[in-house]
Amino acid sequence: MFVLNPKSLSKAKLVYQSLRNAFPLTNIQDSDVTDLLVGKLSRSYVVCDKAEHARKLFDEIPERPRGVIQWNNMIRSYAWNGPFEKAVELYYEMMDNGIKPNKFTFPAVLKACSALQAVGEGREIHLHAKRLQLDSDIYICTGLVDMYAKCGCLGEAMEVFDGMPHKDVVAWNSMIVGFSLRGGGQSSYNEVINLFMEMQRDEVAPNSSTIVGILPAVAQARALTHGKAMHAFSIRNGYHNGVLIGTGFLDMYAKCQCISYARRIFNMMGVAKNEVTWSAMIGGCVACDLMEEGLELFRRLLSVKDDESGISLTEATLVTVVRACAKLTDLVSGRCLHCYTIKTGSVSDLMVGNTILSMYAKCGTIDHDASRFFDEMALKDAVTYAAIISGYVQNGYAEEALGMFHKLKLSGLVPDVLTMTGILPACSHLAALQHGYCSHAYAIVHGFTCHTIVSNALIDMYAKCGKIHTARKVFDTMHKKDVISWNAMIDAYGIHGLGKDAVSLFQKMQQVEEEIEPDDVTFIGLLSACSHSGLVAEGKQLFGSMTQDFGISPTMDHYICMTDLLSRAGHFEEVYKFIQDMPFKPDVRVWGAVLAACRIHKNIKLGETVSKEIEKLGPESTGNFVLLSNMYSNIGRWDDAAQVRLAQKEMGFPKSPGCSWIEVSGIVHAFVGGGDRSHPQSEEINQKLDELEVDMKRLGYRAESSYVFHDVEEEEKDLILLYHSEKLAIAFGILSLSPSKPILVTKNLRVCGDCHNAIKLISLITKREITVRDASRFHHFKDGSCNCGDFW
Repeated sequence: MFVLNPKSLSKAKLVYQSLRNAFPLTNIQDSDVTDLLVGKLSRSYVVCDKAEHARKLFDEIPERPRGVIQWNNMIRSYAWNGPFEKAVELYYEMMDNGIKPNKFTFPAVLKACSALQAVGEGREIHLHAKRLQLDSDIYICTGLVDMYAKCGCLGEAMEVFDGMPHKDVVAWNSMIVGFSLRGGGQSSYNEVINLFMEMQRDEVAPNSSTIVGILPAVAQARALTHGKAMHAFSIRNGYHNGVLIGTGFLDMYAKCQCISYARRIFNMMGVAKNEVTWSAMIGGCVACDLMEEGLELFRRLLSVKDDESGISLTEATLVTVVRACAKLTDLVSGRCLHCYTIKTGSVSDLMVGNTILSMYAKCGTIDHDASRFFDEMALKDAVTYAAIISGYVQNGYAEEALGMFHKLKLSGLVPDVLTMTGILPACSHLAALQHGYCSHAYAIVHGFTCHTIVSNALIDMYAKCGKIHTARKVFDTMHKKDVISWNAMIDAYGIHGLGKDAVSLFQKMQQVEEEIEPDDVTFIGLLSACSHSGLVAEGKQLFGSMTQDFGISPTMDHYICMTDLLSRAGHFEEVYKFIQDMPFKPDVRVWGAVLAACRIHKNIKLGETVSKEIEKLGPESTGNFVLLSNMYSNIGRWDDAAQVRLAQKEMGFPKSPGCSWIEVSGIVHAFVGGGDRSHPQSEEINQKLDELEVDMKRLGYRAESSYVFHDVEEEEKDLILLYHSEKLAIAFGILSLSPSKPILVTKNLRVCGDCHNAIKLISLITKREITVRDASRFHHFKDGSCNCGDFW
C-alpha cells in the first residue's frame, strides 16, 4: 500500500515511475486499483500545479470508462490553472462517456464557467445538477452563486442564494463580490452594504475575503467614511496584515483621493508587496494627478523586479504608466516604455498597444510615431481605430481622421461609441456635413444616440457645420442632458451670433427638473455669445451673477471674454479700467482682444499703446504678430510692419496662410489664397470670380485695399483681395452646387472686411444663401446682408 503526500511532487513522480516499471497501467485488471492509484497521483500533480503531468497520466488510462475521480481531478486542474475552456470541454466529454458527475465535479466546472463568463454553459450545468438532485448541496449552490454573480446575472445569483437552506461565509462573499464588481456607483454600494449587514444578522462572521469583496464598491462610491470604518473593523479582527486586503485598502484610499493614507499602507507593507500592490499604488498616483510620483514608483518597481524574484510587471501596470506619460506629454519616458514592452513582448497585448498609440497621439507625434506604430500593430480593434482617429483630430489632421474612419469600416470592425465621438469632431473641423449626416445615421442605427456623449458631439458637429436648427433638434430629443449638453448648445448659439437665444437657453437651464448647475465653462460660452452679438448689458449682468448667484470665481478666460465684449462694443475707456482692476496681471490674450477691437474701430492711438504692452510681454502667438503687423500696415508704417513680420519669423511663429474648405458630394475641397492654382478647376474658378467682380462693381463695390498688408501697387492689391481663399471656395461652390443648395465655407482665419462686403454682394447677385465659418464665428449671408450686422 502506498502512502502518498498529495503536496509532494517528487514522491508522486517516484511512485508513478515505479508503477510504470512494474506494470503498465493498461495491464492492471482491477479498475478500483486503477482509480485509486491514478486518482492519488493525478491529485498530487494538480495540487503541485502540474496540469500537463496530470493530463499525460489521464490520457494513459485504458480506453474503458475512467472513474469520476480522474475526471474531477483533471477538470479541477484546468479550472484552477487554465486553460479554463478545457475544464468545460472535459466535463461534456465525461458526460458523453456516460460518467455521472458528483458533487465535487460541479464546483470545479462552474468555476471555469465563471472565469470564461460562459453563462450559457453555466445555466446548462445548473440544469444537470438539478436532474441529479444535487442543486441543494452547499458547495454546488455556492459555485452557482459565484458563477451567476461574476457573469453579471445577479437576479439568478440571488434566486439560488435565497433558496439555499444554509449559507456559509463563502456564499455570502460570492454575492457581495458580484454586486461589488457590477459597478453602478452608489446603487451598487448600497446593495453591498445591505448584504454585509444582513450577513451579520444571519450570524455569519465576515472574514478578510468579505472585506476585500466590499472595498471595490466603497472605492467606486468614494465612501471614504465607510472605508475607514471597514479598515478599523479589519484591524480589530486582525485581518489587516495580508497582502490581498492591504492592497484592497490601498486601492480604496487612492480612489477616494486620499493618497496619503494609500501611501502609508504601501510603505507599511514592506517587502510583502506583490505586483498588484505596486500597480494599485501607481494607478492611485495617476488617478490623483501625481504623475511624476507614479513614474518614480514604476522605476522603483523595476529595480525591485531586478533584485527580487516573484515580482512581475502586469499589462495593467504598464498601461497605467503609459497613461501617466501621456498626461505629462513625456515623450522620452513614453518611448522608453515602448521599448520595454517590445523587449518583454507585452507590446503584443492589445490593451498595451492601444495605450501606447494613444500616448503618442497625445504627445503630438501623430504623423510619425503614432501612425507608424498603428501600421505595425498586428492586432487592432475598434478602440485602436478610435485612438488614432482622436489623435488625428486633436492634432489638426481632420482629413486623415475621416480617411482612417473609412479604413475602419473596410476592415470589417464595427465602430463603437468612442469611435463616433472621435470622428464627429473631424466632421466639425472640416464642416463636412455629408460625413456628419452619415455618422449620425450610423449612430442612430446602432443605438449610440442614447449615449449623452454622442449626442453632445452631434450638437457640436451640426452647429459647426452651419446647421444650428438641427443642432437644437438633437438637443431637444436627447434622452438625458448633462451640463456639457447645455454648454454645447449655448456655445452653438454664440458662434452663430444668436446671443439672445444663448441667454434664453441659459434661463431655461435653471428651470429644468434635473437641476443641472452651470459651471465655469457655461459662463465662458455665455459671455462669448454676448460678445459676438453686442449684448453688453446682458454680459455685465451674467459676469456679476457668476459669483453672486452661483459661487463661481471668474478665471482669466472669463476676464478675456469681458475684455472682448467691451472692446468689440467700442467701450475703450471702460475696458481699460476693467483691465486695471483685474485680480490677474493682464496677459497677451487680454491685450490681444483689445488690439483686435482697436483695428476694427480704427483706434490707432490706443492700438499703439496696447501694442507696446504686448511687446513688453512678448506676443506668444502668431495671431498677435499678425495684429501688430496689420495695425502698422493700416497706417502706412510699412517698415514697422516688416520688422514685426521679421521678428515673428525669427521667434518661430510661422504665419498660417489663409485656407478655406468646402464640401461637395462628400468630398472636401481645400483652397489657399494668394493665387493658388492647385485645384483642377482653378481656371473656371478664377473666371467665375472675374465675372462676379464685374457684377459687384456695378453695385458699387470697391476693393478695400487697407486689408492688404503689403506695400504693393493698388492694382496688385485688388488682385490679392479677389483671390482670397474664401472667395475661391465660394466660386467653386457656385460652379458645383445646384442653385437651390446653400453654400457653406470654412476658413482657418478671421474673414477680412473686404471679403465680408464682397460676399454680401455675391449672395445678392447669385440669390444664394452663403455661410462662412471663420476662426471667430459664423456669418450667414442672404440677400445682400449678413446676420452679424457687420459686428464681428
